Amino acid sequence: MIALAAGFFATAILYASVGFAGGSTYTALLVLAGTNIAILPVVSLLCNLIVASGGAWRFHKAGLIPWRRLWPLLAVSVPAAFVGGALHVPKPVFVALLGGSLLVAGLVLLFQREPVDAGEHAARHRFTGPLIALPLGLLSGIVGIGGGIFLAPVLHLIGWDRAKRVAASATIFILANSIAGLAGQVTKLTDPALLAGVAHYWPLALAVLVGGQIGSRMGVQILPAAILRRVTALLILFVAGQLLWRSFAA
Repeated sequence: MIALAAGFFATAILYASVGFAGGSTYTALLVLAGTNIAILPVVSLLCNLIVASGGAWRFHKAGLIPWRRLWPLLAVSVPAAFVGGALHVPKPVFVALLGGSLLVAGLVLLFQREPVDAGEHAARHRFTGPLIALPLGLLSGIVGIGGGIFLAPVLHLIGWDRAKRVAASATIFILANSIAGLAGQVTKLTDPALLAGVAHYWPLALAVLVGGQIGSRMGVQILPAAILRRVTALLILFVAGQLLWRSFAA
């Protein structure tokens, strides 16, 4: 548990430093640690909620959340995340989906261009956000992630809004999908022993709470965002490789 908590701590630092919560890598680390597939997404989503909640509060205080533009994305992603969480997915499919998701996320982060401020073309893409939010919500619920790591680069690419507002939107997206996905996952935990198993992982929640706070401050005060983003991308790609190797070697 100590090694796993250290991994969660480091992940929370890196992800929070670039505006995300870390759910994808939390889930991957739990898979590699041999965690029961029945409770694995629940543990990951709980940790995701802890980190995303802190970011959401900071963005709210700064007045950076564009609720009018964000609600159509949440309206389609949140129900999809609940459905995804409630689905019973075989472990081989779960691991393959997670490994593929991490591979894409790592490549997106590694080669992401610098954010483009919203321009006159942004209005022409008003439906792009909801269209991508639906499958991202479903994926979020199934594998225990928030989806913001995929959403943010697309919103930057189309000039959906200013960079800080895109970051705020991604954080709220992660928070909302994590709540909905968690609710869906809990519907499958009919055995009280499984709930007790979730409680066993409380050190991970503490690790991401502290790591998330450190990461959010590090991203603002210490290192350039581009460097932090590339370091995070390399971590994601390494974990993706481990998962995909395990998936195809089985």
